[in-house]
Parts: sequence; structure tokens; C-alpha cells
Amino acid sequence: MNDFDLLVIGSGFGGSLTTLIARRLGLSVLLIEKGTHPRFAIGESSSPLANLLLEELCDRYGLDRIRPLTAWGSWQRTYPHVGCGLKRGFTFYGHRAGAPFPNDPERRDQLLVAASPRDEVADTHWYRADFDHFLVREAQAAGADYLDQTSLSRVEPRADGVVVEAERKGRPLRITGKLLIDASGPRGFLHRALELPESAFPQFPRTEGLYTHFQDVERLESLRAFSSSQPPYPVDDAAVHHVFDGGWIWVLRFGNGLVSAGVAADQTFARRLRLEEGEPAWNRLLAGLPSVQEQFALARAVLPFVYSSRLPFRVAAAAGPGWALLPSAAAFIDPLLSTGIPLTISGIARIGEALESHSDRPTLERKLARSGRIMLFEADTAALLVSALYASFADFELFGALTLLYFGSASYAEAARRLGRPELAGSFLSGDHPAFGPALRSCCRAVLDARARGTLAAERELLITRVYGAIEPLDVAGFSDRGRRNWHPVETGPLLAGAQKLGATQAELEAMLERSGFFASEEPDQRRTQLKDSSG
Repeated sequence: MNDFDLLVIGSGFGGSLTTLIARRLGLSVLLIEKGTHPRFAIGESSSPLANLLLEELCDRYGLDRIRPLTAWGSWQRTYPHVGCGLKRGFTFYGHRAGAPFPNDPERRDQLLVAASPRDEVADTHWYRADFDHFLVREAQAAGADYLDQTSLSRVEPRADGVVVEAERKGRPLRITGKLLIDASGPRGFLHRALELPESAFPQFPRTEGLYTHFQDVERLESLRAFSSSQPPYPVDDAAVHHVFDGGWIWVLRFGNGLVSAGVAADQTFARRLRLEEGEPAWNRLLAGLPSVQEQFALARAVLPFVYSSRLPFRVAAAAGPGWALLPSAAAFIDPLLSTGIPLTISGIARIGEALESHSDRPTLERKLARSGRIMLFEADTAALLVSALYASFADFELFGALTLLYFGSASYAEAARRLGRPELAGSFLSGDHPAFGPALRSCCRAVLDARARGTLAAERELLITRVYGAIEPLDVAGFSDRGRRNWHPVETGPLLAGAQKLGATQAELEAMLERSGFFASEEPDQRRTQLKDSSG
């Protein structure tokens, strides 16, 4: 094969986006895929911050054909044939084994967090079979070379790049490149070929997963157990989480009638269910959660169940001479808070910035090394929070409070970036924020320590109070307001009231809301009324 500036291993959305950026920078790129498209994949739920990061990538590198995929409305108008689902928020319900969902009138067993004010600017679930295939075709149209059905056997780093040995359809290949980026997922090609050591997340439980796609999954709003009046958004048009002691179930709806659903569980619970048995284990899981079983009463799997015996994964180093890993190949935590897509896109942004220095090898290597360190720091921060959430599954009120550490920091980061002040947001989950970062880590470690001591129940109120104190300095979305009773709509009032936290004026915030499409197309005086009403 000819020599390439860049070899990209894995043609999921991360590998294809990286390829598109490299082509915009004038690099020759070979994108290598072991399978074919279209194909099944999970990692399907975007978020406001993920879409904003994707917008920024599109604007920086002129990816005009990708930009419509950053919001539901523009996606539907531009690419209705590319499957996706409407995501208006994050829906959480707490369950007790063997008991129907009680639907507590005080809403202590549920958490609804709106992510957008209306469908037009809403987030999406990515039907990855369509989404990834679309991006691969875009990469090819941009001039990238593409090899599918290609098995890689070894890699040899050299002073001026790498040499990869492969086989495609029985024919041996020898491929050379100045740089290799691995987007092949957890325990992927470079992890195996270079024997990269793993470095486990401290205190993270050993977890397993089981998942597939279904048809005919009932909508929660039609089931009596989950009925409620005037929620902040349609509860099914969301990333739905059914939480129970030992694990949780996700339910994501696509516009094509398919539903992605699966379970992630700690090892004790997973082995009790014998998750490795697939569909029988899924049925045993549902039998212990009557209200979820009702939701899936008529459902049928349209693909074989996929079992994962080890979900968490982390490498000790994410970059080296001549190579770098995307976040998806460097670490995997858990899909609980939809962190995978924003972590991946933020990593792609840093790698893209490094590739801008491709003609200066020492600078490129230095930037890739820094990107790798930040990547693992962000993964460690997210893993610590998810560890604390797993420890609190049996206490939904504590669990609900802890999730606000994620939503508080994510909403702050989104506002800061939309204001053109990305330096305020720092790393993912604001883990490097001088006040919030230490507070987040302190809250999570306190929960984990109390769980280890067996004192979690006795300390729960103090822990919940600590969480609310931690989020207050960054809270520009009203999450500190306990009077909402776990229902969090999108409102302008808390944002305007928190202008000083962002170093902004209310006029700047109103202009930002206008630019970001927060409002519908009503007249300006109606918008002023909406702002006034929302701010109380």
C-alpha cells in the first residue's frame, strides 16, 4: 500500500469524524474496518453538550454536511433517511425487586431532567447502523481511502511512523503511515498489538452487560404505573433509565420503530441472573421488575442478544510515539449518564487540534501526549461519579441527588461554551474546576466510603446536603431548587439569575438563548414575556 499521513483503525462515528477532520487539514488518510457497514452498535444517546461539541467541530473544520445531525429538527429536514430517535431529556425511575413501581406522589422514586425546550433543538439517539454508515460514506467522499473486511495482525512503530500488517479477503497487506489513530473500541487493536497495560478505575465495580434491539416496546406514558400529569417533557422521548439495587436498564427509542434496551449490572447481580445465557437472563431480569416487565410484555428482540462479561476498561496510557487512542479505545465506563459520546467528541476535538500541527512532528507528539492525559483524567472523573451512583442504586433519593453533579456541570459547560467562554468549563464534568472538581470527588468518595463502612443509610441526609452544596457554584439550571421535587424543566430564569457565575450580563445570556434556538419563532415581544415569566 502507499504511504499515508494517517491510518485510522475503526470506522465507527469516532473514526470517521477523525478521518473527515484529517482530510479537511489536507492529510492523506486510510480508514480501516474489520467488518462491513451497516452494522449494529451501541453508544447511541447524545446530549446537549455532545451536540454542542459536534457543532464546534463542524464549524472549525467546515463539516457542513454533518452539522444538521446536531439537532432533531435539522436532522429530520436534511437526512430523514438516517435513523435517529427524539431525545428531550433524561428519565430515571427507581424500582424495588419484586414490586411494581410505586409512583410516589412526592416523586422520590423518579428524576426527570429536560434537555431541551422543544423538539426542534432537541438531542437525538443515534441509530448507529445508519449514522456510522453515513459518516463512512462522507469520509470516502472527502477523499479518504477505505478498506473494510480487513484483519490487522501486528503494528511496528518506527521513528518516522508505523507499519501495519493486515489481511483482506485472503490477501496480505503491508500498510505504512506517519501516524496511527485507534478508534476500534475497548480492548481494540493497539491495546492487543502493543500489549498496552490496563489500569483499572479505583472503586469501580466489576460490571457486565446484556443488550439488543427490540420492536413493540410499550410507551411508559400508556402504562398506569408510570402515568403522571404534565411532566417537563414526554417521558419516553428520552434516555429512559430503570434503576434497581444491583444495576439498571436503558430504553432508547428510534423513529424507525426499533428500541435499544439492555442492562448493566454489578457482577453479583449479573451472575445471579446468569447474564451470559442471553434472552433467558433478560426474561429473568424482567420477572423481578413487574412494571418494566409490563413495558416489554409484547416486545420481541430483532437481533441476537449481546453479552459483555467486562464493561469497565482503561488503558494506562492513551498515546505514544506514532500512535494515539480515541477515548472510546482508551476507556469505557458505563452508559449510565450518556457520557460516551461527549467524551469521544471532546477527545476528537483535541486530536484534531494536534493534527493541525502535523507538519511539526515534535509539536504533534507533544499535543497528542497531552490529549491522552486529559482523556484519561476525564474518564477517571466520570468513572468516580458512576461508581458512586452504582453504590447508591438501592437509595434512589441519594442516587437522584448524585446525578445532579453530572447535570449541573454539563449545563454549566454548555452555557459557557455557547457564550464563547470555553475556558470556564475546562475538562469534562468540570473535573479541573478549582472548586467544583474537588467537591465532586469529595462527594463521590464520601458515598463510596460510607458504602464500604456500611453506614450509607445513616449518612444519607448529610451526603445529599453535601451534593447540593457542591453543585450550587455552577448551577445555572435550577438543580439546587428542591421545590421542583425531582422534575427539572428547561427554564431561562435560573440561567439569567446565575449570570455572574458565567461572568456574563443578562443581555449577553438573552442573546445567547436567541442564537442557540431556545425560542420558537414567536414575535420579539412574546419572547420578552417568556423570559420575564420564566425568571419569575
